[in-house]
Amino acid sequence: DLEVPGLHVSRDRSSPNPLSPLRLTFLGSYTSTCIISNTEPSSILRLTPYLPLKMVTPAPKKTITIGTRKSKLALLQTHMVLDALKKAFPQYEYKVFSKETAGDLNTTIALRDFTTKNLWTEELEELMIDGQVDVIVHSLKDVPTTLPSSCKLGPSMPREDSRDVLVVKQGLPYKSLSEIPAGSVVGTSSIRRTAQLARKYPHLKVQDVRGNIGTRLSKLDAEDSPYTCVILAAAGLLRLDLADRITQYLDSKNSGMLYAVGQGALGIEIRKEDTHLQAMLDTIGHQDTTFSVLAERSLLRTLEGGCSAPLGVETEWIQNAQGSKQLRMRSVVVSVDGKECAQVELEADVNSAESAEAFGITVAKALVADGAGGILEVIQQNKTKESVSTAV
Repeated sequence: DLEVPGLHVSRDRSSPNPLSPLRLTFLGSYTSTCIISNTEPSSILRLTPYLPLKMVTPAPKKTITIGTRKSKLALLQTHMVLDALKKAFPQYEYKVFSKETAGDLNTTIALRDFTTKNLWTEELEELMIDGQVDVIVHSLKDVPTTLPSSCKLGPSMPREDSRDVLVVKQGLPYKSLSEIPAGSVVGTSSIRRTAQLARKYPHLKVQDVRGNIGTRLSKLDAEDSPYTCVILAAAGLLRLDLADRITQYLDSKNSGMLYAVGQGALGIEIRKEDTHLQAMLDTIGHQDTTFSVLAERSLLRTLEGGCSAPLGVETEWIQNAQGSKQLRMRSVVVSVDGKECAQVELEADVNSAESAEAFGITVAKALVADGAGGILEVIQQNKTKESVSTAV
């Protein structure tokens, strides 16, 4: 017998031939056996599969460092990933490194007024590229559709409820957006929510509200608060065990509100060359979620709107009349004043990353044909004018 790190090699002792096949067993996270045959002393060894082989090679590190933001929600989501990795790969140690990003440090500027799209991710990506962290956990809706050239997203874990929700100030009786009185103030810094509210509920006013979930709820409930309600992502409230604050779930059926690309999903980012972590993430990934968000992000990337585009989506897996599984995507682009709108609903067979990306491109082209290109062009022109006036 011969011991090699990660392998066990033994000769078939039932054969008297000194050149008889060697039995080779991989001792990685998965175990498999192959036969090495050698017909002549000088020939090259040949590996013939003896059992199906699936193996994750040992990582070069004993400890995997996961980077994230410092907020309570970010840390909770990071530990969801950590726990899944630890369960699948208990042989490694895991630690969390948290850091505030530009988006955390500046809570006064409205999100739509930032000139960069990576205000939640840049500092952490720099640490990962530098090797100080191995993987980063984001809220996927905060991740730009174009990443640094040396980084990529791994598979997504199962998605939380992706819808927006209405949260009414404590003590007020309203149960839905349709009940909110004219002139009431809705808190949100999202250009997407602002545009959809302007179209569906033009009698309501919108005012910026920034900060983490706890901060926004405190601003809402304060005695001198100007807000009657705020619009938040359901996923954050559910993960923080704040479901009791949800007044109404918002979707295409009951309010006409579509959610942000990637909302409710985790973005798990790694270095492109880290094939080991890619293989580890493959084992905890959720295919339906991964394909859904790939299609959504492909749509947004094709429109070149980035995180600040007033693009709403709603994806769901359905069975068509023939019984085949398909991905349905509803999407909408609304002008900031709510007066113009482009919307489409399409279905497609999506069974690979490539077909998911292609579906997103198809939906984007359909939106442009319905008028989205003109809406986005006006928004970009206005942002350019604002940038010039600020510079002057």
